[in-house]
Amino acid sequence: MGIRLKNLLAITVGCAIFSFGLNYFTIANGLAEGGFTGITLLANYIFGFDPGVVNLLLNLPLFFIGWKVLGRTSMIYTIYGVTAVSVFLWVFEDFREPLHGDLLLAALYAGVTVGLGLGLVFRYGGTTGGVDILARLAQKYLGWTIGRTMFLFDLFVIGASAYYIGREKAMYTLVAVFVGARVIDFVQEVAYSAKAAIIVSEATAEIARRILHEMERGATLLKGKGGYTGAERDVLYVVVSRNEIQRLKALVHQVDPYAFVAIQDVRDVHGEGFTLDEHKRPIEG
Repeated sequence: MGIRLKNLLAITVGCAIFSFGLNYFTIANGLAEGGFTGITLLANYIFGFDPGVVNLLLNLPLFFIGWKVLGRTSMIYTIYGVTAVSVFLWVFEDFREPLHGDLLLAALYAGVTVGLGLGLVFRYGGTTGGVDILARLAQKYLGWTIGRTMFLFDLFVIGASAYYIGREKAMYTLVAVFVGARVIDFVQEVAYSAKAAIIVSEATAEIARRILHEMERGATLLKGKGGYTGAERDVLYVVVSRNEIQRLKALVHQVDPYAFVAIQDVRDVHGEGFTLDEHKRPIEG
Protein backbone atom coordinates (compact mmCIF):
# COMPACT_ATOMS: atom_id res chain seq x y z
CA MET A 1 0.00 0.00 0.00
CA GLY A 2 1.44 3.37 -1.00
CA ILE A 3 1.48 6.69 0.75
CA ARG A 4 -1.94 8.38 0.87
CA LEU A 5 -2.51 12.12 1.22
CA LYS A 6 -5.60 11.49 3.37
CA ASN A 7 -3.53 9.45 5.83
CA LEU A 8 -0.87 12.15 6.02
CA LEU A 9 -3.53 14.79 6.73
CA ALA A 10 -5.12 12.65 9.47
CA ILE A 11 -1.71 11.95 11.03
CA THR A 12 -0.99 15.69 10.94
CA VAL A 13 -4.23 16.46 12.80
CA GLY A 14 -3.52 13.69 15.30
CA CYS A 15 0.01 14.96 15.96
CA ALA A 16 -1.33 18.50 16.44
CA ILE A 17 -3.92 17.35 19.02
CA PHE A 18 -1.33 15.18 20.77
CA SER A 19 1.23 18.00 20.98
CA PHE A 20 -1.35 20.54 22.12
CA GLY A 21 -2.47 18.21 24.92
CA LEU A 22 1.11 17.68 26.04
CA ASN A 23 1.78 21.42 26.19
CA TYR A 24 -1.55 22.70 27.51
CA PHE A 25 -2.34 19.99 30.06
CA THR A 26 0.69 17.76 30.73
CA ILE A 27 3.71 20.10 30.71
CA ALA A 28 1.75 23.11 31.99
CA ASN A 29 0.76 21.18 35.11
CA GLY A 30 4.06 19.38 35.67
CA LEU A 31 2.70 15.91 34.88
CA ALA A 32 4.71 13.11 33.29
CA GLU A 33 4.11 10.63 30.49
CA GLY A 34 5.18 7.14 29.56
CA GLY A 35 7.53 6.06 26.79
CA PHE A 36 9.88 8.35 24.90
CA THR A 37 7.47 11.22 25.46
CA GLY A 38 8.05 10.83 29.19
CA ILE A 39 11.81 11.01 28.64
CA THR A 40 11.45 14.23 26.64
CA LEU A 41 9.36 15.74 29.46
CA LEU A 42 11.91 14.69 32.06
CA ALA A 43 14.68 16.32 30.01
CA ASN A 44 12.58 19.48 29.92
CA TYR A 45 11.84 19.51 33.66
CA ILE A 46 15.42 18.74 34.76
CA PHE A 47 17.59 20.44 32.14
CA GLY A 48 15.17 22.77 30.38
CA PHE A 49 15.73 21.06 27.03
CA ASP A 50 13.17 21.70 24.28
CA PRO A 51 10.79 18.69 24.11
CA GLY A 52 10.48 18.86 20.31
CA VAL A 53 14.24 18.70 19.77
CA VAL A 54 14.73 15.90 22.31
CA ASN A 55 11.88 13.90 20.76
CA LEU A 56 13.50 14.09 17.34
CA LEU A 57 17.00 13.25 18.60
CA LEU A 58 15.78 10.23 20.58
CA ASN A 59 13.99 8.78 17.57
CA LEU A 60 16.70 9.32 14.94
CA PRO A 61 18.62 6.09 15.75
CA LEU A 62 15.38 4.09 15.73
CA PHE A 63 14.51 5.24 12.21
CA PHE A 64 17.38 3.19 10.80
CA ILE A 65 16.65 0.18 13.02
CA GLY A 66 12.92 0.23 12.46
CA TRP A 67 12.96 0.51 8.66
CA LYS A 68 13.24 -3.27 8.18
CA VAL A 69 10.75 -4.06 10.96
CA LEU A 70 7.94 -1.66 10.01
CA GLY A 71 8.36 -1.66 6.23
CA ARG A 72 8.67 1.31 3.89
CA THR A 73 5.15 2.75 4.10
CA SER A 74 4.77 2.46 7.89
CA MET A 75 8.25 3.85 8.42
CA ILE A 76 7.56 6.88 6.21
CA TYR A 77 4.38 7.55 8.20
CA THR A 78 6.39 7.13 11.42
CA ILE A 79 9.13 9.55 10.36
CA TYR A 80 6.45 12.01 9.31
CA GLY A 81 4.61 11.56 12.62
CA VAL A 82 7.73 12.05 14.76
CA THR A 83 8.69 15.17 12.79
CA ALA A 84 5.14 16.57 13.00
CA VAL A 85 5.04 16.03 16.77
CA SER A 86 8.35 17.84 17.21
CA VAL A 87 7.15 20.76 15.07
CA PHE A 88 3.80 21.05 16.87
CA LEU A 89 5.45 20.83 20.29
CA TRP A 90 7.36 23.95 19.28
CA VAL A 91 4.28 25.63 17.75
CA PHE A 92 2.21 25.12 20.92
CA GLU A 93 4.96 25.75 23.48
CA ASP A 94 3.36 29.05 24.56
CA PHE A 95 0.10 27.24 25.47
CA ARG A 96 1.19 26.26 28.97
CA GLU A 97 -1.28 27.75 31.40
CA PRO A 98 -1.53 25.56 34.54
CA LEU A 99 -4.90 24.64 36.08
CA HIS A 100 -4.20 25.75 39.64
CA GLY A 101 -5.50 23.39 42.30
CA ASP A 102 -7.20 20.98 39.89
CA LEU A 103 -4.67 18.35 38.84
CA LEU A 104 -7.36 15.70 38.38
CA LEU A 105 -9.07 17.78 35.70
CA ALA A 106 -5.70 18.42 34.07
CA ALA A 107 -4.92 14.68 34.10
CA LEU A 108 -8.29 13.78 32.58
CA TYR A 109 -7.98 16.32 29.78
CA ALA A 110 -4.36 15.33 29.19
CA GLY A 111 -5.46 11.72 28.77
CA VAL A 112 -8.31 12.63 26.41
CA THR A 113 -6.28 14.92 24.14
CA VAL A 114 -3.19 12.71 24.04
CA GLY A 115 -5.33 9.60 23.47
CA LEU A 116 -7.38 11.28 20.75
CA GLY A 117 -4.26 12.47 18.95
CA LEU A 118 -2.47 9.13 19.14
CA GLY A 119 -5.65 7.26 18.23
CA LEU A 120 -5.90 9.22 14.97
CA VAL A 121 -2.22 8.65 14.21
CA PHE A 122 -2.50 4.88 14.82
CA ARG A 123 -5.81 4.59 12.95
CA TYR A 124 -4.27 5.98 9.77
CA GLY A 125 -1.16 3.82 9.81
CA GLY A 126 1.33 6.07 11.59
CA THR A 127 3.15 6.00 14.90
CA THR A 128 5.00 8.60 16.93
CA GLY A 129 8.12 6.44 17.04
CA GLY A 130 9.89 5.62 20.29
CA VAL A 131 8.51 2.68 22.20
CA ASP A 132 6.26 1.70 19.27
CA ILE A 133 9.38 0.73 17.32
CA LEU A 134 11.14 -0.84 20.32
CA ALA A 135 8.03 -2.92 21.09
CA ARG A 136 7.96 -4.36 17.57
CA LEU A 137 11.69 -5.14 17.77
CA ALA A 138 11.17 -6.91 21.12
CA GLN A 139 8.28 -8.88 19.62
CA LYS A 140 10.37 -9.99 16.67
CA TYR A 141 13.62 -10.85 18.44
CA LEU A 142 12.59 -11.60 22.05
CA GLY A 143 9.08 -12.93 21.54
CA TRP A 144 7.58 -10.31 23.89
CA THR A 145 4.12 -8.98 23.25
CA ILE A 146 3.87 -5.33 22.19
CA GLY A 147 1.68 -4.58 25.22
CA ARG A 148 4.20 -6.07 27.63
CA THR A 149 7.10 -4.03 26.26
CA MET A 150 5.15 -0.78 26.27
CA PHE A 151 3.83 -1.39 29.79
CA LEU A 152 7.30 -2.13 31.23
CA PHE A 153 8.85 0.89 29.51
CA ASP A 154 6.03 3.20 30.61
CA LEU A 155 6.26 1.88 34.18
CA PHE A 156 10.00 2.53 34.28
CA VAL A 157 9.73 6.08 32.87
CA ILE A 158 6.82 7.11 35.12
CA GLY A 159 8.60 5.59 38.12
CA ALA A 160 11.72 7.61 37.32
CA SER A 161 9.60 10.72 36.81
CA ALA A 162 8.06 10.34 40.26
CA TYR A 163 11.44 11.16 41.80
CA TYR A 164 11.39 14.60 40.16
CA ILE A 165 7.72 15.55 39.96
CA GLY A 166 6.63 13.99 43.25
CA ARG A 167 4.38 11.08 44.20
CA GLU A 168 1.11 13.02 43.86
CA LYS A 169 1.75 14.16 40.28
CA ALA A 170 3.03 10.70 39.37
CA MET A 171 -0.30 9.24 40.51
CA TYR A 172 -2.21 11.81 38.45
CA THR A 173 0.03 10.85 35.53
CA LEU A 174 -1.16 7.25 35.86
CA VAL A 175 -4.74 8.53 35.61
CA ALA A 176 -3.86 10.42 32.42
CA VAL A 177 -2.10 7.38 30.91
CA PHE A 178 -5.05 5.11 31.74
CA VAL A 179 -7.59 7.52 30.21
CA GLY A 180 -5.35 8.02 27.17
CA ALA A 181 -5.14 4.25 26.55
CA ARG A 182 -8.93 3.92 26.67
CA VAL A 183 -9.40 6.85 24.26
CA ILE A 184 -6.85 5.35 21.83
CA ASP A 185 -8.81 2.08 21.83
CA PHE A 186 -12.09 3.93 21.30
CA VAL A 187 -10.79 5.97 18.34
CA GLN A 188 -9.43 2.86 16.62
CA GLU A 189 -12.41 0.60 17.32
CA VAL A 190 -15.07 3.11 16.29
CA ALA A 191 -13.71 3.02 12.73
CA TYR A 192 -15.12 -0.43 12.02
CA SER A 193 -17.54 -1.06 14.88
CA ALA A 194 -20.88 -2.57 13.98
CA LYS A 195 -23.85 -4.57 15.25
CA ALA A 196 -24.37 -8.31 14.91
CA ALA A 197 -27.82 -9.90 14.87
CA ILE A 198 -28.67 -13.53 15.62
CA ILE A 199 -32.10 -14.31 14.17
CA VAL A 200 -34.14 -17.44 14.89
CA SER A 201 -37.24 -17.72 12.71
CA GLU A 202 -39.41 -20.06 10.68
CA ALA A 203 -38.67 -17.84 7.66
CA THR A 204 -34.87 -17.43 7.79
CA ALA A 205 -34.51 -18.05 4.04
CA GLU A 206 -36.91 -15.20 3.18
CA ILE A 207 -35.26 -12.90 5.72
CA ALA A 208 -31.82 -13.70 4.27
CA ARG A 209 -33.07 -13.03 0.75
CA ARG A 210 -34.48 -9.62 1.68
CA ILE A 211 -31.34 -8.65 3.59
CA LEU A 212 -29.26 -9.50 0.53
CA HIS A 213 -31.41 -7.63 -1.99
CA GLU A 214 -32.76 -4.71 0.06
CA MET A 215 -29.83 -3.98 2.38
CA GLU A 216 -27.05 -5.41 0.21
CA ARG A 217 -25.62 -7.22 3.20
CA GLY A 218 -24.53 -10.80 3.49
CA ALA A 219 -26.04 -13.30 5.89
CA THR A 220 -24.84 -16.66 7.18
CA LEU A 221 -27.17 -19.58 7.86
CA LEU A 222 -26.14 -21.67 10.85
CA LYS A 223 -27.61 -24.98 11.91
CA GLY A 224 -29.31 -24.94 15.32
CA LYS A 225 -31.45 -27.15 17.52
CA GLY A 226 -34.12 -26.05 19.97
CA GLY A 227 -33.08 -26.73 23.56
CA TYR A 228 -36.65 -27.57 24.62
CA THR A 229 -38.21 -29.06 21.50
CA GLY A 230 -35.07 -30.56 19.97
CA ALA A 231 -36.30 -29.38 16.56
CA GLU A 232 -33.72 -28.58 13.89
CA ARG A 233 -33.87 -25.03 12.50
CA ASP A 234 -31.75 -22.46 10.72
CA VAL A 235 -30.20 -19.57 12.64
CA LEU A 236 -29.29 -16.41 10.74
CA TYR A 237 -26.15 -14.42 11.60
CA VAL A 238 -25.89 -10.90 10.15
CA VAL A 239 -23.44 -8.04 10.71
CA VAL A 240 -24.53 -4.51 9.78
CA SER A 241 -23.35 -0.99 10.53
CA ARG A 242 -24.83 0.78 13.55
CA ASN A 243 -27.08 3.04 11.49
CA GLU A 244 -28.60 0.01 9.72
CA ILE A 245 -29.75 -1.89 12.79
CA GLN A 246 -33.23 -0.31 13.00
CA ARG A 247 -33.81 -1.05 9.32
CA LEU A 248 -32.77 -4.66 9.88
CA LYS A 249 -35.13 -5.08 12.83
CA ALA A 250 -38.02 -3.59 10.85
CA LEU A 251 -37.31 -5.93 7.93
CA VAL A 252 -37.27 -9.01 10.18
CA HIS A 253 -40.50 -7.92 11.86
CA GLN A 254 -42.21 -7.52 8.45
CA VAL A 255 -41.31 -11.08 7.45
CA ASP A 256 -41.85 -12.75 10.82
CA PRO A 257 -43.26 -10.69 13.74
CA TYR A 258 -42.53 -13.62 16.08
CA ALA A 259 -38.87 -14.04 15.15
CA PHE A 260 -36.31 -14.13 17.97
CA VAL A 261 -33.67 -11.43 17.41
CA ALA A 262 -30.60 -10.86 19.61
CA ILE A 263 -28.43 -7.78 18.92
CA GLN A 264 -24.88 -7.38 20.14
CA ASP A 265 -21.94 -5.03 19.60
CA VAL A 266 -19.03 -6.18 17.47
CA ARG A 267 -15.71 -4.38 17.11
CA ASP A 268 -12.91 -4.21 14.61
CA VAL A 269 -14.94 -5.62 11.71
CA HIS A 270 -12.96 -6.46 8.57
CA GLY A 271 -14.11 -7.76 5.22
CA GLU A 272 -16.55 -7.02 2.42
CA GLY A 273 -18.98 -4.23 3.20
CA PHE A 274 -16.79 -2.76 5.93
CA THR A 275 -13.11 -2.62 4.92
CA LEU A 276 -13.42 -4.17 1.45
CA ASP A 277 -15.78 -3.35 -1.42
CA GLU A 278 -17.57 -5.88 -3.63
CA HIS A 279 -14.39 -6.27 -5.70
CA LYS A 280 -12.31 -7.13 -2.60
CA ARG A 281 -10.50 -3.79 -2.77
CA PRO A 282 -9.82 -1.71 0.39
CA ILE A 283 -12.50 0.92 1.03
CA GLU A 284 -11.18 4.43 1.37
CA GLY A 285 -12.18 5.68 4.79
